[in-house]
Amino acid sequence: MFGRLHHVAYRCRDAQRTVDFYTRVVGLRYVAGLMPPENARPTWPLNEPGQPPRKVVGDETDSIHIFFELGDGSYLAFFDVPGGGDDSNDPTPWWVKHIAFEVKDMKALMEGKQRLEAHGVQVLGPKDHGLCQSIYFMDPDGHRLEMTIRTEKPDTWQKLENDAQKELARWNDLKRRKYGQLPKAKDKIPAMPEDSTIAPA
Repeated sequence: MFGRLHHVAYRCRDAQRTVDFYTRVVGLRYVAGLMPPENARPTWPLNEPGQPPRKVVGDETDSIHIFFELGDGSYLAFFDVPGGGDDSNDPTPWWVKHIAFEVKDMKALMEGKQRLEAHGVQVLGPKDHGLCQSIYFMDPDGHRLEMTIRTEKPDTWQKLENDAQKELARWNDLKRRKYGQLPKAKDKIPAMPEDSTIAPA
């Protein structure tokens, strides 16, 4: 179903600071800033079988959606949304959410580490994961970033795929044993929060 990555989007608190970091420190090319009209209410079409055309309407807000081009033609993107919600209560451990970018070799990885450190960015690693080696750092908004090189052997991914279902079953057993029942799958997965505003199209 998916062909390739187009972009990954996160929130930032200051678009200019984010552009400065990703261009001057990381070395990416800033390629787009998409800004809707002031005080716009974003909308998304909601076209479902057996229903009249409707739309989901977001809160009135100002924003800019900025894009940086990666070497493979995909993009890293951010939204600067002043006053738009607060995600600071997220209980996810700090090391979970991250974006990993591949570089060609250990020389490039170490050059990246040196470049970041020269700009005052603290870097963890390199860490050897068996199938890759990585360094880790944060951007000015606390988004965790990873630079990684592939170190897998020719049969690594085939072995991992062969064991993938067994490992998932082991995880499900552990989770049931230590944390109770697994959540039940929903019959319908909504495309927006339950309290979203839905209006005629």
